[in-house]
Amino acid sequence: MKLVDILTRDNIILNLQGNSQTAVIDELVDKLAQNGLTDNPEAFKKAIYKREQEISTAVGYGVAIPHAKSSTVPEPTIVMGRTLQGIDFGGQHTNLIFMIAAPENASNEHLALLSRLSTFLMSETFRAKLLVATSVDEVMKAIEEQDRLQEKDTTDEADSGKYLIGITACMTGIAHTYMAAESLKEAAEKRGMKVKIQTNGANGPENKLTAADIQKADAIVVAHDVRVDTSSLQGKRFIDVPVKKAISDADHLIDQALSYRIRDEKVEQAVQKQEPELEEEKTGLNFYKHIMSGVSYMIPFVVVGGIFIAISFMFGIYAADPESDQYNVIAHFFSQVGGEAAFALMVPILAGFIGYSIADKQGLAPAMIGGMVATIGGSGFLGGMIAGFVGGFAAKFIGKAMAKIPKSFQGLVSVLIVPLLSTLVVGAFMFFILNTPMSMLNQYLEAVLKGLTGINAALLGALLAGMMASDMGGPINKTASAFGLAMFAANIFEPSAALMVGGMVPPLGIALATTIFKNRFTIQEAEAGKASYVLGASFITEGAIPFAAADPLRIIPANIIGAAVGGAVCMALDISLKAPHGGIFVIPIASDKPLLYVGCILLGSIITCLIIGFLKKPIPEKDRNNVKKMSSVL
Repeated sequence: MKLVDILTRDNIILNLQGNSQTAVIDELVDKLAQNGLTDNPEAFKKAIYKREQEISTAVGYGVAIPHAKSSTVPEPTIVMGRTLQGIDFGGQHTNLIFMIAAPENASNEHLALLSRLSTFLMSETFRAKLLVATSVDEVMKAIEEQDRLQEKDTTDEADSGKYLIGITACMTGIAHTYMAAESLKEAAEKRGMKVKIQTNGANGPENKLTAADIQKADAIVVAHDVRVDTSSLQGKRFIDVPVKKAISDADHLIDQALSYRIRDEKVEQAVQKQEPELEEEKTGLNFYKHIMSGVSYMIPFVVVGGIFIAISFMFGIYAADPESDQYNVIAHFFSQVGGEAAFALMVPILAGFIGYSIADKQGLAPAMIGGMVATIGGSGFLGGMIAGFVGGFAAKFIGKAMAKIPKSFQGLVSVLIVPLLSTLVVGAFMFFILNTPMSMLNQYLEAVLKGLTGINAALLGALLAGMMASDMGGPINKTASAFGLAMFAANIFEPSAALMVGGMVPPLGIALATTIFKNRFTIQEAEAGKASYVLGASFITEGAIPFAAADPLRIIPANIIGAAVGGAVCMALDISLKAPHGGIFVIPIASDKPLLYVGCILLGSIITCLIIGFLKKPIPEKDRNNVKKMSSVL
C-alpha cells in the first residue's frame, strides 16, 4: 500500500487555523468527518486524546503523528495539516501534523501506515518540500516521489546483500556522535546496503550491536574521539577513525571497510600497503583519543564540583568554615561534597581514564593513583595527564611482558603484579621526578594569570574564546578547553568564563542572524536557526556547524570575531565561572557577575549576527525556497 492511496488530496489542510494542539486536533478530526471517514468524530477524538495521554506523538523535526484505532473509522486513512507559524504539540514546536485513523481491527495496517509515514518524514528533503509547497498538487507530487524513492531504495537494498555496522562516539556524546552515524547511514543506503550504527551518546549506547549483527557484518566502521569498547568485535577487522572523518568521508571509509572482510594476514598486509594514510591517521589519533577519554570522564566531576562550591559561596564567603561567624551547615555540606570530594577526584579521574584508554582495566588503578600523587604533589591537571600516560603505558608494557606466564597464574598477574609494578613506576616517576618542577611551573602560571589585568587579560580572553569558536568542537576548540580545565583545577576560574562565551556565541549569533536577516538564508536555514537558540544557550557549539559548513568563508570569521570580543570583555571585567559547562543553566549560580556575564555573551552574539548580515548577500525570494543539504546536529 502506497501513502498516496490513503492520503488523498481532500484530506490535506495547508493552512491550519488552530493555534494550539487541541484546536488543531479538532480541525483534523472535523476534516475526517466532513469527508465521511468517521461516523462519530467525538468518539474518535477521545481515542486520539487517550493515545496522546500515554505519550506525546510529537516525533521531533517539527512533526507530530497523532494516531488511533476506532470502530468509528471504516478504513485506514491519513489527514495532513500544516501550520507555517507552528504550534506547541506535546512540548515541541510543530509545523506538520499527520493524523492516522485506523479501524479497530486493523492492527497490521495501522502499524504499517505509521512505519511508512515515519520513514518518509525522516527525510529532511521531503519535510522541506511539504513546508514550502504552495498547493495541494505540490504536496501530492512530493508524496508520490517519496513513494517511488522508497520502492527504489528497497529494491537496491535487496540486490546489494551487504551489511554495514559501526559505532560512533564523540567527547560530549551530543552532536558529532549522531552526525557521524547519519553520514555513514546515508552513504551505505545509497549503495543499497543494510546498516546499523551504535551511537555512544550522552545517555549511553543506543541501537546496540548484537552478536548476530557483528557476525553478519560485511563492513565495520568505528568512528570515535573517546575510547569505545570494541572487544565484542574480536575476530572482525574494522576501520578505526576520528568522528569527523566519518562525517566528511563516509564513502571512502565504507570502501575500505568492505576491503577488510578477510582477516588473513597476507590480505591485511596488502590492504595496509594500499591504504597507508589510514594507518598513519590512526597513529596520530591515539594520543588525542586517550586525552579526550580522560577529559570526558572528568567533566561531570568538574561541573558538579563547581556548581556545589558556587552554591556554598551563596551563603557567604566563609560560610563553610566551622570556625567562622558566617558558618552555615548547608554551605559546609555543599563545600565538602563539591570542593573536598568532587574537585579532589578531578585529576585522578582524568589520569585514571587516560590509563584505561591505553591499557584497559590494568591501566586504571596505576594511572589513577598517579593522578592522586600529582594532586598531592602540586602537579595539578598537567601532572595528572602525564601520570595517566605513564601509568597506562607502564601497565600495558608490563602486561605484555608477562603474557607468556602460564594461564593458571594470569589472574594473579592481572590483579596483583601488573597493578603493583606499574603503580611503583608511575608513583616513583611522579614523586621523585615530575612533581617538584611541575608544581613550580603551575605556581608560576597561576601567579601570571592572577596578575593579568586590563589589556593583557582581554587578549587572553579573546584568544581562548576565538579558539573555542574557530572549529566548533574540533582540535583547536578542545585545546582551548583543556587549558581552561587545567586552570580550573588550579582554582583559576576566569578562563572558564571566557571559554563558555566562545562556545555559546557562534550558535546564538547565527540564530539571531536568521531572525534579523531572514532574507540572507533559505527557509530551511531559517527554521534550523530556531534550534540554534536552544543549542547556543545550552553551550552546544556544534549548533553552528551546519551553517559554517554551508558558508565557511563568511560564518567562521563572524563566529571567531564575535566570540573573541565577548571573551575579551569577559576577562577584562574579571568575571569568573565556577562551572565550565551548562550554559544558561549554571550562570545564575556559578558566575560571580551573572548579569555582566550574560551581557558579554549577548555582545559577542550581536557582533557575530551583524557581521553575518553584512557579509551575506540577500537571497532572491524565489530562491529562498530551495533546499540546501544541512547536517543534522542532534
